[in-house]
Amino acid sequence: MSFDKEWSAARTTAAANVSMRLNHVPTEPGPGGGGDLELNQDHIGEVGSEAYKLHTRLSADGKHAATATAEAAGALTRENFASGAALLKVNTRWESQLKTLVAACANISNGLNYSLSSHNKEEQQLYADFTSSKIDQLLK
Repeated sequence: MSFDKEWSAARTTAAANVSMRLNHVPTEPGPGGGGDLELNQDHIGEVGSEAYKLHTRLSADGKHAATATAEAAGALTRENFASGAALLKVNTRWESQLKTLVAACANISNGLNYSLSSHNKEEQQLYADFTSSKIDQLLK
């Protein structure tokens, strides 16, 4: 067999075995299906807004029983009830947990607001860079 015939056969075999494969996660129906991260600014804005509302409500409403609880704990303690100290301990734990939850809501709200703002700035910068580049001029 001559070189030309052998080379032609090798090219034909190689062309028959060509396929394209994209690196991605196959999309499957149901929860956890798609493999791509999708940034939906409207949804992120809604989550951030709800976190801010929760932060505001918890800051105000989470402490409404603090005075009454402290008074009740004091009255029970004065009457030599062990439950007075226990109630005071529960109130202290509640205040600690409330502060943690309020801080978490603030972090979520602020973090999402920062992410949206940062993403918008990056998009604007990319658009400005691209539209002022030689590539954009060549594509016109």
